[in-house]
Amino acid sequence: MCSKFFIFLVAFVFLIKSNAQTCCSGGIPLSNNLGLPIYEKGTIQVGLSYDYNNLNTLNEGTSKLNDNSRLRVTHSILINSSYSITNNFSAEGLFTWVNQRRIITQFDNKNLDNTSGVGDAVILMKYNFNKVLGPYSSVLLGLGAKLPLGSSTEKNKQGIVLNADLQPGSKAWDIIYWLSSSKSFDFRPSFIFSTRFTYRETGTNNSYLENASYKFGNEFQVFLAFSDQFLLFKSIVNPSVTFKYRNAIKDKIDGFDLDNTGGDWVFIIPTFSVAISPNFNFLIKAELPLYSNVDGTQLTPTYRLTSGLLFKIKPRPKLGRINI
Repeated sequence: MCSKFFIFLVAFVFLIKSNAQTCCSGGIPLSNNLGLPIYEKGTIQVGLSYDYNNLNTLNEGTSKLNDNSRLRVTHSILINSSYSITNNFSAEGLFTWVNQRRIITQFDNKNLDNTSGVGDAVILMKYNFNKVLGPYSSVLLGLGAKLPLGSSTEKNKQGIVLNADLQPGSKAWDIIYWLSSSKSFDFRPSFIFSTRFTYRETGTNNSYLENASYKFGNEFQVFLAFSDQFLLFKSIVNPSVTFKYRNAIKDKIDGFDLDNTGGDWVFIIPTFSVAISPNFNFLIKAELPLYSNVDGTQLTPTYRLTSGLLFKIKPRPKLGRINI
């Protein structure tokens, strides 16, 4: 009973903090790629994935403008790993390399700014409460931090430091709060309904452009997912569909709100994964916008594609005693 009340209390605190944090829409997809499952004690998971984010849609509020002269593209290489410290407690890390490009086309002239390098990283600790929501259920609580490993002082060809949203890193420590749940049912145990809430409370870069401060807006995300498993050509496949809501408040520069930042978005994420072997999975997914309501005028996501591989290394079985 106490554990159920604790889960409810934490969920309530997360939800009332409706001002949430995130990196900019063109940045590294940190929150999207966290959340490896917890397996038995000693299990190691290592994932390698590529993420392509295309932003070529210019919005004013909820209206799409007839202007495709601006293009943002982010290429990210992501290494995700986790270790099960116990059967219900794990440590997870996400490390990134990122290439960001901004192309503005005017009068047949193209202006290109781009940066590449190691991006920021995330460390997340998670604990699993089994059967809190009844049989075939689990609830995970997590607390983590974003580590400012990436550069925030990259310059363009003219030697001018680029804006914060084009930098590989943020030079700020963030706190990440995490809550997820999953539930399967007697009528079809392979069918799983799951939810996930993430809240990222961003820190401040106090040396932005050498003498200013910059803070990305806090971000709140909600994921609702439906998944199932099937046998196809002797392999287990796992199709799923996820609906994602994202809210980001305005960025701040020197403590003042920055116009044309922040907003609300809704996405649909179809995903397909296949078990190449019991401990080796391939995954591909797309993220497509269904709704957006941005502050002012902003370049907003057009589509995102992610593909990757996940390896699982189980602990060696212990040898039992032999009774003679």
